[in-house]
Amino acid sequence: MLNKIDPTIVRVHIDDPLAVETLAAEMSKVFHNRTVVIVCVGTDRSTGDSLGPLIGTELSKENWPNVTVYGTLDEPVHALNLDLFVAKIKDKHPDSIILAIDACLGRVENIGYISLKEGPLQPGTGVNKALPSIGDYHIIGIVNVGGLMEYFVLQNTRLSLVMKMCHVIANGIKSSLCGFVTDEEDIGESALI
Repeated sequence: MLNKIDPTIVRVHIDDPLAVETLAAEMSKVFHNRTVVIVCVGTDRSTGDSLGPLIGTELSKENWPNVTVYGTLDEPVHALNLDLFVAKIKDKHPDSIILAIDACLGRVENIGYISLKEGPLQPGTGVNKALPSIGDYHIIGIVNVGGLMEYFVLQNTRLSLVMKMCHVIANGIKSSLCGFVTDEEDIGESALI
């Protein structure tokens, strides 16, 4: 499924009824018996850019023995502190697999798609910022259209779209880290958003 040209492992749409399961199945292969650091990039000061901190907040409620989560609504990882977190993670978690998560701008026909990709996340690309890359793998969620007035577009992104993405990504990660992929009734409502 993975090829040398396109680092995409899997791509799902938030309205796909199997999106959580599909994402979880692929992430299970990535996480299998490994120590994991999840870095959720973004800020709650912008609706479109709040995807990462919303996911981080949801994941930080769990108590997994070999998983560390950075980037929550209370302690976000963003453009002003990303370099500090990159250094901290390299120092504290040298042998861990790193999954970075961020919102992304794209073409109108791609809004609502979530991609799991091999290789580091390049945060800030959608708003023309040069920031340090992070991760062995990354997840991006296309929250709105890019190309013009990116900061304005991020500020005016629908919260409902961001919350749907948060649901799919967070539950996909939870399912993959629980070691099984199943539907919401089997997992139990308390484990899912």
